[in-house]
Amino acid sequence: MNSIVDFKETDMQNTDDIHDIRPGTRADTRPLAVVTGASSGIGFQLALLAARQGYDLLIGADEPLTQAETELRMLGARVFAVRADFATRDGVDELLAATEGRPVAALFANAGHGLGHGFLDQEFHDVQHVINTNITGTIYLVQCVGRRMREAGQGRILITGSIAGFQPGSFQAVYNGSKAFIDSFAMALRNELKGTGVSVTCLMPGVTDTHFFARADMLDTRVGRQSDKADPAEVARIGFDAMMRGESGVIAGWRNKMQVALSRVMPAPRLAELHRRLAEPGGGEVHRHPHHAKPSL
Repeated sequence: MNSIVDFKETDMQNTDDIHDIRPGTRADTRPLAVVTGASSGIGFQLALLAARQGYDLLIGADEPLTQAETELRMLGARVFAVRADFATRDGVDELLAATEGRPVAALFANAGHGLGHGFLDQEFHDVQHVINTNITGTIYLVQCVGRRMREAGQGRILITGSIAGFQPGSFQAVYNGSKAFIDSFAMALRNELKGTGVSVTCLMPGVTDTHFFARADMLDTRVGRQSDKADPAEVARIGFDAMMRGESGVIAGWRNKMQVALSRVMPAPRLAELHRRLAEPGGGEVHRHPHHAKPSL
């Protein structure tokens, strides 16, 4: 397998294997895109891109979706919304039921969240919610929709992983571990679906300007206070375009590509120490002292 850092033409699915499901191929219907984690951030931006490309939308999140629905409908899309907890099978089933059997042309499996602080200081129900959202709920949704796509012989799946999956995540250990699983899972599933007409793409962003750090209780960390976070609209565009081209995956941003390349050669204990500098609670105080060097990861 080629390096995940350096995607080449050979990583792209043969275009003969992907049916043309672009909007506008039939006048009487619009293709349906399902987007999770769509209330804000990367997920909302993915939904905007899909609406602009002529998709109807089924959006889901465990947070209010009213504002997202309003903005998406202004783009001419038919929008259906499900507010549910995708850490549970019931929540995913509620989302699936809302498709009413309609074929899903594109799935954006984007729901996920982090959890800051040391592992031994975290409440285990919070730990379990991260695992159930980022892994269990995600792969259950992908399996259910993916089976329907394989039967239809067409479909596109974009799974949001993270460059965190390449780094031992001190003070964010469960989140990084969950993304290591997702990054690997997406590549494996893609290989299994060769020749079926269904493509799988993994979007691997780095630090992005979303509600992620507030929800993870990481606003007092160096990474939480980082002022040059990536624009979620740009991250979403990179992922959306990669999915439409049938690519295996994409790391959003040249700095993130460099970090992943470094992660492949640097000893794990060193990576863990660098991550500690970024994610340790209270570490954001170093921003008050300009003589402190910015860490490389």
